[in-house]
Order: sequence, then C-alpha cells, then structure tokens
Amino acid sequence: MAGEIKLEGVRKTFGKVEAVKDLDLLVKEAEFLVLLGPSGCGKTTTLRCIAGLERVDRGKVFIGGRDVTELPPSKRGIAMVFQSYAVFPHMTVEKNIGFGLRMRHSPKEEIKKAVKEIAELLQIGELLDRYPSQLSGGQRQRVAVARALVMRPEVLLMDEPLSNLDALLRLQMRAELKRLHREVGTTTVYVTHDQIEALSLGDRIAVMREGEIVQLDIPNQVYDKPATVFVGGFIGTPPMNFLTVQVKSRDGQVYLAGGDFSVEVHPEWEEKLREMVKKELILGIRAENIEVRPTVEEGALPAHVIVAEPLGSQQLLTVQVGNDILKVATNPDLTVQPGQTIGLVLTKEKIRLFNEETGKALKLE
Repeated sequence: MAGEIKLEGVRKTFGKVEAVKDLDLLVKEAEFLVLLGPSGCGKTTTLRCIAGLERVDRGKVFIGGRDVTELPPSKRGIAMVFQSYAVFPHMTVEKNIGFGLRMRHSPKEEIKKAVKEIAELLQIGELLDRYPSQLSGGQRQRVAVARALVMRPEVLLMDEPLSNLDALLRLQMRAELKRLHREVGTTTVYVTHDQIEALSLGDRIAVMREGEIVQLDIPNQVYDKPATVFVGGFIGTPPMNFLTVQVKSRDGQVYLAGGDFSVEVHPEWEEKLREMVKKELILGIRAENIEVRPTVEEGALPAHVIVAEPLGSQQLLTVQVGNDILKVATNPDLTVQPGQTIGLVLTKEKIRLFNEETGKALKLE
C-alpha cells in the first residue's frame, strides 16, 4: 500500500473554469496509470493536485494511506518528470542525477553507489562525466528520469515526458519506460494526450474530458469497448467510425438501417434491440473490422472510394457510405481506385452501439 494513490472528491477551479470536477480515483501500488485526454481536459491539473503543486479546493488526496492534502510536495514521497528535461546545464550527468540526494545530505559513498546503479538501469552509465549539452534529447530525458528514481520515491509522476522527442526516440523511450517500470515497480501516474503512448504504456488508462474521467479500464477494453462516442473517437489511429442508424424489424428479424444500407446485428443483441425498434442509435466500428469486397455483394454496404492511402503495412481507404465518411484498413496489395464503388462487410462481433442522445455505449445487461 506504500505507493497507493487515492483521490476522493477532488475539485480544482481556476476562476470560473472547473479544471477538475469532484474526481474519485484509485491508483494501485506499483501500477502504471495513464491520464489521457485532449488539451484542457484536466489531466495535468489532476497530476499537480497529486503532487501538491496545486492546492485542491475540495476533496482529499492520499498517498500510501496518508492524507497528504495539506502537505507540500517535499513531504509527499513523490518525484516528478516534466515535459522539459529541466537538467542543470552546468552539472555533469552524475551531479544531475545525485542532486536530490545531496540536498538530502546523504553520505557521499551512498550517493555514488545509488547514482551508478540507477544510471546502469537507464543505460546511461557511460555518460556520467558528460554535460547535458553533450547529450541527445533521449539521453537528457533518461537523466531526468534517473534523477527522479534515484530518490526511491513512493510515487513517480510524469507530465508528457516524451513530447519533446522525435518519433523514433519516442518509440525507443516508450519501450525503455515500460522496461524500467517492470524492473523498479514504482507506482507511476503518466500524463499524455498521445493515445499510442497511453495504449502501449498503461496498465490502465483513465480517459478524461472536461475535468471528469469518462472511462477507466485496461488498454484493450478502452480501445475495443469505448464507454462513449468521445472515447471511441479519441482513441485509435484512425479513430472509430460512426454511422447514424435506426433499429428496424422485418419478419421478426431485427436489423439496423441508415440511408440506403442495412446491417445485421449479432444474435446476442436481438432481444435488447427488439425493445428499441424505430429508435436512432450510433453504430461504431473500427477501420480494421471492416472487410472490403471488390463489388457490392448481397449483405455488403455500397461504398464510394474517395482516397486510397498506402501506409506500408496496410492501406487506408476513405470511403463514403450514404452521407457518412468512413476509414477502412485493408491489405496493402488490394488494388482500389478513387471513384470506385466497393462493398463493405462489418464484423458483427466488433460493432459497438451508442445512445444517440447521450453518446454512451449500450450494454446488454
């Protein structure tokens, strides 16, 4: 329980803006939790409330079972890594990493040993005598992480630490952070707007919108079964496709219709939808869960190809179905031309249905 974080009804406002709205959250010990959302959703404010950098207007913050709501950051047993590397340019890597321990007046030999161990763990052991100006962006970020971890904090808080790196370095550092967390096991809260980072790093993801958590779950569930239209549209590259449909019944069979197309439903949904005939819903489907047919066969949706984008491992089609624009992931070898009419078959098991008014996912229960 040493690294457990608990927020109870945490609220933070800036003037008339409600940045965090009565937030409840439990981060388990040794968990890697990602706070994900667009700019202005409250994720960084939530992190700063945990750190003590923002005073909460209401609610409680607990770390390791202790009420730390009124404690300063230095008394909370946390360490932070920011978007900017914030390494001291006039100090060597060794001095940078050991800075916090020196401020704590730890013995010199103890500092030297701790710095060497954490530097080896982060694979920067050979850089200890260098200055920040002699390091790459990725190496400087490793120094910042090492400086935080050498303090052996109960909790590590990271605010978009990879956003200043180029694409390849971000890919490498994601893998490094995942390995590091597995080896060190420090409770980590990680803020990002990058959903690829969130899906690859998090044990769980808390998707935030307008100061509230709209879904908290493991990455696969957040991706495959979004709780709202917002989550489905925010997570994924490309994001989930949405079609407005109406529940209809013919000869006792329930189906979904929109414009000049109809879609069969998975048998498990028939009883639920039978009670919703004539009601409008939003149908969600991922690009990779749509099969392309070269012609419009029976049971396929007619689609007009607008753009074909070869992306190496796959080909991404932008197509029009009725009044809706969809993204479809296909085999890169499939020959499709703009202007061509093709058939689309939606994988029934992967169709997600949402309430048209609230945007919330329908559930079978």
